[in-house]
Amino acid sequence: MAKAILLAITKVLMILLFTGWISLWLLKPTQLWTRKWKGAEETATSTVLGYYGLNFLVYTFPLIALAITGLVCLDLKAREPKNRQGRTTHVTFSNPVVVNSLIGVLSGIEILAVFLFVLFLAWTFYAHISNDFKKLMPAKELKLNLWQLKYLRLAIRFGLLAEACLALLLLPILRGLAIFRLLGIQFETSVRYHIWVGTAMLTFCTLHGASTLFIWGVSHHIQDEIWKWQKTGRIYLAGEIGLVTGIVIWITALPQIRRKNFELFYYTHHLYIVFLVFFLFHCGDRHFYMVFPGIFLFGLDKILRIVQSRPESCILAARVYPSKAIELILPKDPSLKYTPTSVLFMKIPSISKCQWHSFSITSSSSVNDDSMSVIIKCEGWWTNSLYDLIQAELDSDSEQTKCIPIAVEGPYGPASVDFRRYDSLLMIAGGIGITPFLSILQENASAQNSSKYIFPARVQLIYVVKKSEDVCVLNSISSVFQSQSTERWHLKLKIFVTQEVRDGPIVRELLCDSSQVRTVQFNTKCSNYAIYGLDSLLCIAALAGFASIVFLVFLICLNHIFVPSQKKASKASKETTPSWVVDLLLISSFVIALMFSTLVAIILRRRRLKNKTPLIFQKQGKAMDVESRIALEEHEIHFGGRPDFQDIFAKFPNETGGSDIGVMVCGPESMKESVATVCQKKSQGFKMGGAKKNKPYFSFHPLNFTL
Repeated sequence: MAKAILLAITKVLMILLFTGWISLWLLKPTQLWTRKWKGAEETATSTVLGYYGLNFLVYTFPLIALAITGLVCLDLKAREPKNRQGRTTHVTFSNPVVVNSLIGVLSGIEILAVFLFVLFLAWTFYAHISNDFKKLMPAKELKLNLWQLKYLRLAIRFGLLAEACLALLLLPILRGLAIFRLLGIQFETSVRYHIWVGTAMLTFCTLHGASTLFIWGVSHHIQDEIWKWQKTGRIYLAGEIGLVTGIVIWITALPQIRRKNFELFYYTHHLYIVFLVFFLFHCGDRHFYMVFPGIFLFGLDKILRIVQSRPESCILAARVYPSKAIELILPKDPSLKYTPTSVLFMKIPSISKCQWHSFSITSSSSVNDDSMSVIIKCEGWWTNSLYDLIQAELDSDSEQTKCIPIAVEGPYGPASVDFRRYDSLLMIAGGIGITPFLSILQENASAQNSSKYIFPARVQLIYVVKKSEDVCVLNSISSVFQSQSTERWHLKLKIFVTQEVRDGPIVRELLCDSSQVRTVQFNTKCSNYAIYGLDSLLCIAALAGFASIVFLVFLICLNHIFVPSQKKASKASKETTPSWVVDLLLISSFVIALMFSTLVAIILRRRRLKNKTPLIFQKQGKAMDVESRIALEEHEIHFGGRPDFQDIFAKFPNETGGSDIGVMVCGPESMKESVATVCQKKSQGFKMGGAKKNKPYFSFHPLNFTL
């Protein structure tokens, strides 16, 4: 009862914090807020807090407090018993509403969020422009006429829209401090929101910069203004550097470049530091406090990830499949638990000392206590280098295998196991998109032996591959398909091989033929550490709170030392204090806060690693018995064609008898769009609270295996 009350309190507090933060953005363009805020700043200037401390507490800290409270909420939810939830009204809004090859699959919630954000941008723009036009004053230096002056004001306000986008830009890509986890959104899915917001931000930045340059050009002042680094006010040169940097980041992040030259995308994306620094110099600290929450959380999140990935671990073993896919077995501490469909980020220093790549975890922590595994399809430079590295060990005649050190971040996964709340589960995978479902199948198979877990009674897996050799990746969990169906659950596998036309082989031969799978066990002397995962949610929340306090203390102290107060400073001394000095003090305070947080995180990490867990790897697998062979005969394989999703969706409710059906799809975008279209049609007519109990309802959940 106490936990339930505390959970309710944290949820109410989160709603209040979020509402307050949104209200600040809505009120900021109004004259009422301008008058009240000016008085509040004048009052705070004479106090120890200062106007800089007031800006941090009002504009920045609410979102940081929301992240801290959210971590506490997630920790409380994780300790609740895992019971299946009934059908809820939110599934109506999470199902696909728009399916388009250009923009992808959009749910009702996503469309609503985009609409509200666009409405907010329109309100901000209108409120500022209407106030500007009422008190329009001619620019003495530029000598602009009326239309030029109005257009200049429009250009300036485009910059404020970019500021609003920047405030949200880094929130979707947080990992340990992920705010989006509160909404049940996985990291890979939230990355596309980062892309949307980033594109909108660069669009407004370009309009802001290009329009300003245009006005300078028509007024013949472009030579005078473009190189200015003012002591006070907007620093034009800093804005131009930031704009060019942002455009370079955006261009190299385009899919056409990112997929063909990932290294170029990866390294140029780190120019975000240059962009943010020059954005601060351009707009000043008063505007920067509005976008600082995301930057603060991202910086802290980055530090925690770096600390968590130290010390390095190593690869225990690897399996090489004929489809040029590799399964890596990694050491895991028995205390590390993660939910199915979780991902980890991995770096192999012998291949690249800087590159991190994300992979879906294919194992289940409920089944494997001492190890975890990922399956990698070798297609790019990095993955092909890994394939060559492992292949060299397989071909080597030496009895002593080498040790391959790795660094790991994560695992990162959903806060809860949502698939358990459905009566039946339909999983559709294409190619290497099978990887997130392998952990679900193992989790479901292990849960049937426990009476305290409720899970889908019937599961059907549709697996679409180009060649029959691609099916070998299922060999790692062949025991799940070999197990006989029980009264508690039934698993049906349907394989579609699209580029082969023949009558065989049968499913048993594909799943159980391990003759083409080569295995190598590596030396583990280079590391004595297993993968321990993230620190506890409460520990991360405490570190975020600690970093906030340290930042505020140093921000106040440094400003009182280096910036003269209004009472003691003369007019001349204030004019000789450049505005970028305050910006540098803000950066210094942020760096100091991160340094203190890093020190505390390292201390906590070392205390956790005192009790070392030896690296253990046990070979798995056993001979098939007669019952297992019979069980495999129930599965199907089809050659020479793609699955008919219309037919599958029509037959599935009759085969399972479940009215609440979860549809999970992971694969190419074209497959997701096809499944989303069918799912949308099959679920039309469903109304909140008005659906018949026996009427099948398909709840769509897309998964991603790449970023």
